[in-house]
Amino acid sequence: MSEPSPAVAAAIEGELRLLDPVVRATADLLASLLHPGFREIGTSGRLWNRETIIEALTADDAPRPGPLTASRMQGVELCSDLVHLTFDTESKGLRSHRSSLWRLTGAGWRLYFHQATPFIDDPFAEV
Repeated sequence: MSEPSPAVAAAIEGELRLLDPVVRATADLLASLLHPGFREIGTSGRLWNRETIIEALTADDAPRPGPLTASRMQGVELCSDLVHLTFDTESKGLRSHRSSLWRLTGAGWRLYFHQATPFIDDPFAEV
């Protein structure tokens, strides 16, 4: 398997940082990784923007799901300033298919859009 392009590698690095519980609980770190126009469709179907997701993840009473384990992460450089990542996560038995768009800005690669869809079994999973 070939090495990812520098753009895909940067997006993967950013995505893995966002899975770190310390980053997820720190507003400044989250803000440095999320694009100003960030939007998310969460596992519940709820729509989030940059401000609401930072507030929810960093609140004192925010649920702490524990470590998120990522697998099958792969990316495609759609153009010079846009990368699409797909991957799966698992935390405490909850598994989700995930899709992210990362955009290159003057401040570096930032997460522009994210969607997570929970799943139980995936008969079409690549092995």
